[in-house]
Amino acid sequence: MHDFPAGRLAVWSTAWLTGRTSYDEALEAVTGEQSHRVVGLPDTTGAVPLGWALTALRGLGETRLRLVLPVPGDLRGMPAVPALTAAALESGQAAVGTRVAFVPEPVATDVLSWTAVDLSAAPPPAPPVEGTLRAVSGALDLAVGDSARTLAGLDLARWNPEVPALLAGLARTTHAPGLPDDHDQLAASVLGRAQRLARVLDLALADAPGAAVNHAQAARRDAALRPLGQAVREATAAAYNWVPR
Repeated sequence: MHDFPAGRLAVWSTAWLTGRTSYDEALEAVTGEQSHRVVGLPDTTGAVPLGWALTALRGLGETRLRLVLPVPGDLRGMPAVPALTAAALESGQAAVGTRVAFVPEPVATDVLSWTAVDLSAAPPPAPPVEGTLRAVSGALDLAVGDSARTLAGLDLARWNPEVPALLAGLARTTHAPGLPDDHDQLAASVLGRAQRLARVLDLALADAPGAAVNHAQAARRDAALRPLGQAVREATAAAYNWVPR
């Protein structure tokens, strides 16, 4: 839950499509040091550079892409295209427009492959249930508080001493890097907190060495962290999907 190339594609392509940044800046922000290729882009054959996809978005009439983070049982924001749903569930993320969607798949340390899915014949998805930044920020606070109390009762510090320190440091404001310059500061702060909480989830869900966590303890831990995981997903999507009013 730390890296969201679909989020970068969504936020930067939207900034470019709406005239808030240049094509070159958007492409560099999405690709970084990696090589990106796209397969399945409408009116192309074989793999093409990611820059072709950015250019194609305007020709297709797209005005923005959204980050969608599907999990089994929660496909909100996903068009009803079986191939897209299966790929997005496996990847855990997708950048979705009205005419085309993109699903990332790392194929090497420095190579990322995108599968483009044509949505022109797909029924429109239900409107995404996306909370405001203040709402998702508040939901994060509640989920952190509830999870911290439950995890303290389970003596998680004995399993993984890094977790309490990370939870204690969440009060510090941290802005996520790599967003457009005009991106809302609250969105950047919410995304920074969500990224740090994703680290907490990774550590907390890792079983301690020597099987120190029994099945009953693990079940209570997982139940306590499930709302936090959902809050992190919703906050991440809302932060990447913010656009100026």
